[in-house]
Order: sequence, then C-alpha cells, then structure tokens
Amino acid sequence: MNAKNSCNVAIVGATGAVGETMLRILVERKFPIGNLHLLASERSAGEKIEFGAKKITVEDLATFDPSGIDIALFSAGGSVSKEYAPKFAAAGAVVIDNSSAFRYDDDVPLVVSEVNPEAATNRPRGIIANPNCSTMQMLVALAPIHRKVGIERINVATYQSVSGAGRSALEELGRQTAALLGFQEPNPERFPVQIAFNLIPHIDEFQDNGYTKEEMKLVWETRKILGDDSIQVNPTAVRVPVFYGHSEAVNIETREKISASEVRKLLETAPGVEIVDEPKAGGYPTPVTHASGNDPVYVGRIRDDFSHPRAVNLWIVSDNIRKGAALNAVQLAELVLAERG
Repeated sequence: MNAKNSCNVAIVGATGAVGETMLRILVERKFPIGNLHLLASERSAGEKIEFGAKKITVEDLATFDPSGIDIALFSAGGSVSKEYAPKFAAAGAVVIDNSSAFRYDDDVPLVVSEVNPEAATNRPRGIIANPNCSTMQMLVALAPIHRKVGIERINVATYQSVSGAGRSALEELGRQTAALLGFQEPNPERFPVQIAFNLIPHIDEFQDNGYTKEEMKLVWETRKILGDDSIQVNPTAVRVPVFYGHSEAVNIETREKISASEVRKLLETAPGVEIVDEPKAGGYPTPVTHASGNDPVYVGRIRDDFSHPRAVNLWIVSDNIRKGAALNAVQLAELVLAERG
C-alpha cells in the first residue's frame, strides 16, 4: 500500500449489520486504509472484529479522539450521528452518515454515487449524507430516465425486508417463523404485529398527512437528489417477511414519451444497474435469487403502462444492506479519496 494514498478510517457502529458489511466491502474493493478504528458503544467496546486477515478491537465511541481521522463512516442511528458527526468533522474528518440526521439539511449533500457524485464535493459542514435504502435503489434505476425524458410522477409501492429494521428484526422474523411452524404463538416484540407470513403497511412513524416517515423519505429525498422539486411521488411502504433485499413496484409518468423497450436499452448501460427482464418463469429479479449479497440494482418487469400515454412500469430489487447502505457509503469514501489525488 502506498502510504501517501492511504487514509485513516473510522467506522462508527462497527458491530451492526451495516458496519460489518462496510468492513467486508472495504476489503473487497481494496480501499487503501492506513489506520482503521472500529467504534461502538461502551457495551461493545473490547470485542474483536475480523478485517481481512487481522482482528481489530472495538473502541468506545464516547471516549475516542477523532483527531487524525480522514474519513468516518457512520452507521449507528440518528441520535449518535447528531452528537458525534460534527465532532469528527470539526477534527478534520469527512463524515459519511448513513442515518437520516442530516439528509434534509440544505448544507449537507445527499448523494447516490451513480446519480449525483458531483454533489459530494460541496460539503460545507464536512458531512455527506447517505440516502434511505429504498430511495437509493429506486433512483439508481430512475435517474437515467429522468435525465433523458423527465419524470413527472412516481407511483411506488415498496416491499422492504426486515433487515432494514436492524438485527432485532431479523431475529424476530426467524423466531416467529420457527414458532409458527411449531404451532406456537409468534409474540410480536420488534414489530407492532406478527411479521412472519404477514405484511405490514407501516414503516417508521406516521406523519400528520397520514403517510409514514419512510414513505415521505421517498418524496423528500427523490427531489433533493435529482434536484427537481416538481417531481410528484406517491409512495406506500410495506414491511415483508424477507430477510435481505428490498423490492419496489414502480410506475413512472414521464414528461416526454419513452417506450418500455427504450427504457430497457437505456438502463442496459446505466451504472450500477443490471437488467433481468424476460417474460418467462424466473426471468425477473427477486431478493433471494438476485439481490441478497450482491451489489447491483436489478430491474425487471419493464413494460408499457397501457392505461396511460406516457407511463412505464418497472420492478426494482436491491440488497438494502449492501447497496442501500454500506456500498454507497464506501463508494462515497472513494470519491473523497479521489479528490485528494
């Protein structure tokens, strides 16, 4: 490793599902790390986590001195980010934050690496925000279409895996599935109702307008990332009994007409997109067969909406922990590294 090109990295929330995935991706992409610090709460301090061939001891975030850190990847929740991200930025680090703490601040760029990478360079507070996972995968697929013909309206229903709600949600789905198969009561704890063999049209808190915050994230973040406040978004977010991988049924109404075949051709060369679109059994992406553990945003079921003169339907699937969180954060770190030359 060339020491001149390496940088000192901190991962805040290193013991969580996203933090662990960040570590794997840093190894896979051969990110040039000088010193690596894994940070978590006092409860997790002292644990050892594998990083390549090494084992690194987790340090207590509350007592850590951020001096000398070049890039800090945060994935520990909004309250932790609000408290510690400004401290890391003040010490000279570029913070890449995976929470919603700063996404809607005008002076914090909200960046999808394949969509608006140029926005990452304008970070007056030293913080770059990672979008919500459901917004991110949707815009990787839709941004090329918007740039080609303009999108007036997005109708989207999400089918979001339990991993988006953290480790406790994964455990609850597994526990409830086992209980029900053993003819026992499922006993909801993490979710308000049973998640195993069920669907829950409720993610995050309900807002005054009747939508949930998860649904409104799709509205707010789409407009900010694409830089177009005129785009209308009609979202419904649903939690489904899938461990990893979010799916979205998306209908777009465009400003200029574009056919399904033209959309397919456009997305075949779009960065981060993989087309799986054959009108036959298994000719479409699913969370299990395609997304889980993989990097691309998969798009299938591309077809003209015969009920509207300028509309197309798409089915968009991606691993919410990898592309929806960890991979994009590392890609943003690579953009920051490239700036340094």
